[in-house]
Amino acid sequence: MLTIGCHLSRRKGFLEMAQEAASVNANTFQYFTRNPRGGAQADEKESDIAAYQQFAQAHGIKTALAYAPYSADPATDHQNTRDFAIMVYAEDLARLEQLPGHNYLIRPGSALEEKPEAAIAECASALNEVITPQQTTRVLLDTMAGEGTQIGRNFEQLAQIIAQVKHADHMGVCLDTAAVWAEGYDIVNDLDGVLDQFDKTIGLDKLLAVHLNDSKYDLGAHVDRHARIGEGKIGFDALAALMNSPRLAGVPFYLEEPDSTLVIYEHDIARFQEAYTGK
Repeated sequence: MLTIGCHLSRRKGFLEMAQEAASVNANTFQYFTRNPRGGAQADEKESDIAAYQQFAQAHGIKTALAYAPYSADPATDHQNTRDFAIMVYAEDLARLEQLPGHNYLIRPGSALEEKPEAAIAECASALNEVITPQQTTRVLLDTMAGEGTQIGRNFEQLAQIIAQVKHADHMGVCLDTAAVWAEGYDIVNDLDGVLDQFDKTIGLDKLLAVHLNDSKYDLGAHVDRHARIGEGKIGFDALAALMNSPRLAGVPFYLEEPDSTLVIYEHDIARFQEAYTGK
């Protein structure tokens, strides 16, 4: 069964997100845990969570993806910024334990005045401060485009982070199609080769989510800017081929588009559902 959804706003709570997902025929969704540029986590009401869980179960909505704010940088050697990231992760993970089945997505961060190896170690160290052996929420690293001093730009760096996390069984990766394309992984002409590289370096058992995005820029541009699905350099056919790969069976897909209206999401979700050849 295809699990596919889109990025939604949690401004009015979890029940509304689930209802919006159902309204566009999605069976999952992604959301920011708080303002993407930082700030306090939104208040949550037990009544809203209970109503959401009942609605989600009735409508087959599962594997929602909670996205940490962009401003949370676990790799920096700036102590205040790193402390903020650890605080955000700890708060978010504690609350996500109330939402079984939600995964938690983070960006690995940037190496500002330090070498990539040091930034990778800092990222893993921050995760070691917040991931507990008893938690049920899985923490996913987002693949990055290699803009500026970003780490997590290639499969090797992601593998190095995971290898340094004590409870690596709670870790996974979200493959962002626009980001890996920007880094130089040719998912259009060599999808199997890219998946082979991922499997050899990280392991496909760690690929737990996909951002199904098109890109405005050419392969290897190191610029992660999304285009409307089918209007970018990756194209709908390549994205549909990735979605249909038997090697990604059961992995949830999340659409992120520059014009993120429900009408657009409904249209593109329907296109992927029509193109889906699995069961």
